[in-house]
Amino acid sequence: MRDFLDLPRPLAFAHRGGAAHFPENSWRAFEHAVGLGYSYLETDVHATADGVLVAFHDRTLDRVTDRAGRISRLPHHEVSAAHIAGTDPIPRLEDLLGAWPGTRFNIDVKDEPAVRPLPEVLRRTAAWDRVCITSFSARRLAAVRRVLPRPVCMATSPVGVTALQLGEPHRALTQRLRRLSVRCAQVPIRVATESFLRHAHAAGLQVHVWTVNDRRVMTDLLDLGVDGIMTDETAILRDVLTARGQWHPRPA
Repeated sequence: MRDFLDLPRPLAFAHRGGAAHFPENSWRAFEHAVGLGYSYLETDVHATADGVLVAFHDRTLDRVTDRAGRISRLPHHEVSAAHIAGTDPIPRLEDLLGAWPGTRFNIDVKDEPAVRPLPEVLRRTAAWDRVCITSFSARRLAAVRRVLPRPVCMATSPVGVTALQLGEPHRALTQRLRRLSVRCAQVPIRVATESFLRHAHAAGLQVHVWTVNDRRVMTDLLDLGVDGIMTDETAILRDVLTARGQWHPRPA
C-alpha cells in the first residue's frame, strides 16, 4: 500500500488548486499546478442534493459563481450550470481524481452531506492511498471514518491540534492518533510554532501549514522545519523550494 505522505519533504500543496493564478477550485487552477510539477493538490468537497461530490469551498454558490443557492439543496445539473468567476465550471471530485492518477489530493470535507458519497468515489477511482481527509469538524471526521471500508490518511481535528498546543503528547494520545489513521496536523501560520512542531513530531505527525502566500514567510517556516506548505501562490512556492534545493516535482 502506498503512503500518502511518502514523497520527499517539504511537501508543496496547491491550495484550492492554486487560487492566485486561476479561479479557486477550477480545472484551470488544478491543471496549472500539475503543469508546475505539484504532486499534492488541496481542495474542498460538498455534495449536491442528489449525492454528487463537487470540488468547492463554500456551502453556497453565491460568493464565487454567477448563481446562488446552497449546494446540498440543489441537484447536480443546477450546480453544474454555475460558473466560478463567471467563466469556469465546478469540477466533480471524481473527475479530478480520475484526471491525474499519480497526483495526491488533500480533501477538506466541508459539510455533512458529503460524507456518505465519499467512499464510493474513492472506490471507483481507486484513490484510497492518494487522499488525505481533513475537516474543521471532529464530528465530521468521525463520520467519515465510520463509512470508509478501509483506513485512509487523515489530518487531526481541531481537538487534536489543541491537545498538541497544550504540551508534549502523552503515550495514550499518540496511540489514539495512530488508531484513527491521523498522520498529520494541518494548521494556520500562527499555530506553527517551534514548540508545536516539536510536539507534533513527537507524536509522529507531519505539520502542514496554510495558507502561506508570502515568500519570506515560506522561507521562515521552512527554516523552522515544517513538513509541508499550502499556498495559493504555487509559482512562488515552487521558486522558493527550487532555490533551496527542496523542490521535488511530480514525475511526468
